[in-house]
Amino acid sequence: MKDDLEKLFDKFPFFLYDILTTYSYKTQLIEIVLDLGRRPEARSSVGPEYLAQKVISWQDLDYITKRIGKFSNENRAGIERTLHRISCIRNRQFIITGLTCRVGRSIFGAISIIRDLLESGYSILILGKPGVGKTTVIREIGRVLSDEMEKRVIIIDTSNEIGGESDIPHLGIGRARRMQVPITESQHKIMIEAVENHMPQIIIIDEIGTNLEVLAARTIAEKGVQLIGTTHGDCLQNLIKNPPLADLIGGIQYVTLSDDEAKRRKSQKTILERKAYPTFDIVVEMNQQNFWTIHEDVTMSIDFLLRGEEYLEQVRFISLLNDIKISTEQSAIQKGLFGSSDRLSLTETWHSLNLSTDSHKVELKLKPLVIYSYSISTNLLKEVLLKMGIHFIFTNEVKKASIIIGLKRYLKKNNNLIHMATNYGIPIYTFNFISYYQLVRLFSVMS
Repeated sequence: MKDDLEKLFDKFPFFLYDILTTYSYKTQLIEIVLDLGRRPEARSSVGPEYLAQKVISWQDLDYITKRIGKFSNENRAGIERTLHRISCIRNRQFIITGLTCRVGRSIFGAISIIRDLLESGYSILILGKPGVGKTTVIREIGRVLSDEMEKRVIIIDTSNEIGGESDIPHLGIGRARRMQVPITESQHKIMIEAVENHMPQIIIIDEIGTNLEVLAARTIAEKGVQLIGTTHGDCLQNLIKNPPLADLIGGIQYVTLSDDEAKRRKSQKTILERKAYPTFDIVVEMNQQNFWTIHEDVTMSIDFLLRGEEYLEQVRFISLLNDIKISTEQSAIQKGLFGSSDRLSLTETWHSLNLSTDSHKVELKLKPLVIYSYSISTNLLKEVLLKMGIHFIFTNEVKKASIIIGLKRYLKKNNNLIHMATNYGIPIYTFNFISYYQLVRLFSVMS
């Protein structure tokens, strides 16, 4: 992993530089937030934390902005020969009142979990929420494809997040070539230009988001060029519900069936169907940084989704020991695709929990499970427990609880809670991160 943190810290005022160079969690830093009149804040995988008592002044912001590159029309700037990104917030007079300093890292081995998919030669679309690490992943994909697989790769780098701020691209992309985009609105033109002028075998695009970019991606795919792209979204259903992006997976249309056909299918007369073949053959959902859902046959997954039928997903998980675990998960859609639908997990086959009291087992069938939730949404817990048919009660009193469930990074700071749990003999179950799948696994183990 290469992060060039010193080059970022060097742009800050002296009081911040001294704090950050000795900061305990600097290798886990995600971003540093500097807002006028507020204390500087570090956000890391451990959690948010104020860095100093001193508040940020006009002079501090001016000191930083004069030492970095110019801000683009997207209010983003960078630091030469690094992957760091600085975004600004302006007031109504267009004066900068806040900075978000995002730490950019080149992480070698970040795509080992899907390396076999890259070797297949199929086009791959990566879905994920902002901040989950999509840009880091496609940067490493560019390096692996160009250096290790010796492909002709061109990266369309709209905001210089993949290859860095300098005209000389960062080493993190390997031998891949990088085409910069002068303004965001022209990204689709640069995509087509790359194919017409530079004969790539593979084109990498970050954050496909407009109708024109979707159309350009389809045009490139029809020319026989492999595509690796990213877009915002939590899961495959998000693309179906997003009209500009739906064409990436074939698009959808309403079809009216005859009475006989509707009776034969046992469906309504008006149904949803896929319009065309998907632009991308494979879709990867980045649920967490080390937990991905794979749709190796997008055509089949979309067709099953539109019909509201069960289908199999492939789930890949990297353990703390860097072991890759692959399982299949049967999923169904409840209450229709465009209602208040959620993906229902029916089977689980991997182990990813950090259970702090393995010796304790709770008999869920004989009595209600009394839960003390710490730093975890009770709505999420309720959803999982209801779907699993478990009788439960939430409590605000530790001594009445059957179990305590919480995030490890917050629980370990609450010595009083740990002491009370020990005195009353209450098991504590901790998670490094929380998800629906983690909770299903927990209650499956306990029952």
